[in-house]
Amino acid sequence: MERNSNQESLGEVIRKLIDSYGLQNKLSEVQLVKAWEEVVGASIARHTTEIYVKNGTLFLRLDSSVLREELSYGKDRILELVNGFAGRTWVTEVVIR
Repeated sequence: MERNSNQESLGEVIRKLIDSYGLQNKLSEVQLVKAWEEVVGASIARHTTEIYVKNGTLFLRLDSSVLREELSYGKDRILELVNGFAGRTWVTEVVIR
């Protein structure tokens, strides 16, 4: 059966819906939270108590002051890891609390 030129794949339709409702950033945030250990490693993930993204800023809350201090010097690396995971430049700043 031949597909008509006005038909789109389900994936294309879903992508258009996500774009039209502006859900890409929220979807990326959910995926990041789910894969946080894979993105940054088990030791950082174990001490992360909160993760969220707002207006291009990644907010992290850690339960270790030592790790918080150490990561404050590695914010550029966190940006690389998170944006690499997302496959696009999505996060431009990291705030660690």
